[in-house]
Amino acid sequence: MSKSKIIKLDSLSFQDIISEDSELIPLMTAEDEEIINKESVPESLPILPLRNTVLFPGVVIPITAGRDKSIQLIKDANKGDKIIGVVAQRNEEEEVPKLQDIHTTGVVAQILRVLKMPDGNTTVIIQGKKRFEINELTQTEPYLKATVKEVFENKEIENQKEFDAIIDSIKEQALEVIKENPMLPSEASFAIKNIQSNSFLVNFIASNMDLSVMQKQVILEKDNLKERALLTLKNLNKELQKLQLRNDIQSKTREDLDQQQREYYLNQQLKTIQEELGGVSNDQELEEMRKQAKTKKWTKEVGETFDKELARLKRMNPQAAEYGVQRSYLELMLELPWGIFSEDKFDLKHATKVLDRDHFGLEKVKERIIEHLAVLKLRNDMKSPIICLYGPPGVGKTSLGRSVAESLGRKYVRMSLGGLRDEAEIRGHRKTYIGAMPGRLIQNLKKAGTSNPVFVLDEIDKLGQSHQGDPSSAMLEVLDPEQNEAFYDNYLEVGYDLSKVLFIATANNLGQIPWALRDRMEIINVTGYTIEEKIEIAKRHLLPKQLKEHGLSSKDLKLGKKQIEQIVEGYTRESGVRGLEKQVAKVVRFAAKSIALEEEYEVNLSSEKVEEILGTPRNRDKYETNDVAGVVTGLAWTSVGGDILFIESILSKGKGNLSITGNLGTVMKESATIALQYIKSNAEEFGIKPEVMEKYNVHIHVPEGATPKDGPSAGITMLTSLISSYTQRKVKNKLAMTGEITLRGKVLPVGGIKEKILAAKRANIKEIILCEENRKDILEIKESYLKGLTFHYVSDMKQVIDIALTKQKVKNAKKLV
Repeated sequence: MSKSKIIKLDSLSFQDIISEDSELIPLMTAEDEEIINKESVPESLPILPLRNTVLFPGVVIPITAGRDKSIQLIKDANKGDKIIGVVAQRNEEEEVPKLQDIHTTGVVAQILRVLKMPDGNTTVIIQGKKRFEINELTQTEPYLKATVKEVFENKEIENQKEFDAIIDSIKEQALEVIKENPMLPSEASFAIKNIQSNSFLVNFIASNMDLSVMQKQVILEKDNLKERALLTLKNLNKELQKLQLRNDIQSKTREDLDQQQREYYLNQQLKTIQEELGGVSNDQELEEMRKQAKTKKWTKEVGETFDKELARLKRMNPQAAEYGVQRSYLELMLELPWGIFSEDKFDLKHATKVLDRDHFGLEKVKERIIEHLAVLKLRNDMKSPIICLYGPPGVGKTSLGRSVAESLGRKYVRMSLGGLRDEAEIRGHRKTYIGAMPGRLIQNLKKAGTSNPVFVLDEIDKLGQSHQGDPSSAMLEVLDPEQNEAFYDNYLEVGYDLSKVLFIATANNLGQIPWALRDRMEIINVTGYTIEEKIEIAKRHLLPKQLKEHGLSSKDLKLGKKQIEQIVEGYTRESGVRGLEKQVAKVVRFAAKSIALEEEYEVNLSSEKVEEILGTPRNRDKYETNDVAGVVTGLAWTSVGGDILFIESILSKGKGNLSITGNLGTVMKESATIALQYIKSNAEEFGIKPEVMEKYNVHIHVPEGATPKDGPSAGITMLTSLISSYTQRKVKNKLAMTGEITLRGKVLPVGGIKEKILAAKRANIKEIILCEENRKDILEIKESYLKGLTFHYVSDMKQVIDIALTKQKVKNAKKLV
């Protein structure tokens, strides 16, 4: 053996095979294998247990004997025939192994050379011969001895081509392992190529693989050569994959380290260049941040968080990707208005003037804001309430927030929530994400520069849901005065006080707001405007605004009250004034075009000129005559305000069936069914012959079939229409009604009363039937809105019929059998 080579006990590497003394470790030829096959296995053998390796037939390995029994066995065998039995221990910690501590299958070995080592141990080089199995122990002292029997190997191969392919794969994989493992010399590949025996090749590869004793023992115990070859190939493939993975990791690690070192040196040079040019280095910028932080009015927790994150930034490489994220985070903390509050103005008279100047009407809303200012003036530490203004579009909900901010002397912030579907828009993203940002609440507070602005949350009823979370649930913490003292933003990661912010939410439909969110807000209904209010709004606000936007002055165009009323009644159909503003803009554009073309035009527009500019007016809400039986006027609420609704019914000969048309919803269809059943059960009281209901089909229709309609408020209207058809009695002139019915004939209250009354006035209705419980809604409406209207309050359907139907029959009344 080479003097420079250290022989290890655990296994014989390829380096052990290729050495200066290679004649000591011959590579087996076919002749050598034949000689071994002809040798017989002795009936009794001294047994040498090996702690951490397995010997395979034909393979040469060095082992170091340290135990007294093992040394004695080697001495005796070396003096004699040099034949011993080698087995692997089950537990390598066992110093004095017994039969149950060793594997029963082992290999007959021949001692090739015994070497005395400087440390006193004995190293012996042995070569495997044949496999054997222990029958029983015959001796335990001074070393183990046992009777054995030979284990024959099954070398029959059914598919020789498949077996040859396996052997070729083993050779290829072994050569790849030698190539990938830098610890193995390239000369080892010659050893693999020079092995002629397939059996020895499998044993040799299995012996030298990096496997556990148990894995090698499993391979040794395989009697079939093909099975042993397949198992060896499987383990060899695993070893190759591990080597390739390890080499890839080492290569990447080396490249990363080289890149980091390169960036470090470049960064140091850049720092020096910046200092030479008089620029600001990263260290100076961080020092500026630290000085700026001392001026901030933040809590102890926030200060500690900032100091910790700043120290982390100092330790970072400025060229690292995380450096920019960390720096942006610290800059946000410095830019946020921690503890900065604008001083509130408590001049209630001035606040009233501002609100009246910007908005005509809306008395309830103004009154609530003045109340809030009064309490804030007295206490000076009241948590800001959350106000929710709901009503139809165009009534001034959003613009009201700006007026509130001006009257309070606070900053104004508006955030549109319409269609918002990502919870992170409210709470922000975690800093770990690429492109992480704080939520829009925190971003808007940074822009406002104060921690107590007026914050308008526009269209809160239009928050959506998606797989990215539920934003409406995230708003629960924002809009709860008991929780928003420490609002947690995922990006900021520290609590921010929102309790001094005056939140004003706006919505068109309360039904679309989750009940938990609705419960946290004070609901204020912003109803539609009357014709008189719209005329005043157009004169005071809309016309001056449009003149200014189109580059004109009040001298260039004048609209009288009559002309504005003409526009309102003939060209708009809404609760708000957005459509009215568009029509006014159209009139102003006519004047602008005439001035630009140097044409003569009327400065004081006449009604005829208005109609010429805007086209033919639309009179959709006009009341229809009561000459036909079964046509009754109902009142409806829509998303753009109130409207009148005509319920029609007609009889035709049949079997008493009911048909309903008009694009009606489930609730409205049920109201029709309830009305018919109530009439059938009380037919005699209404003067209806039972045979009429049995011999005539009834059809109920609600015009404008393309428009979806639903809700229970048309119940009494449908019942009145049916009784009018069955009795052919006239419906009272200029009468409208709204209310829900039950099977017992009770009339229940409904909502949207103010909008419905405004619609009735537009349609020139004079009398309205309402439920008795809706009387309180009428008392809350200004008297000017109710002028010219007569209200009938009812509690059951018989009262409705007595008021709504006259004794007079309609012209051309049908004779019903």
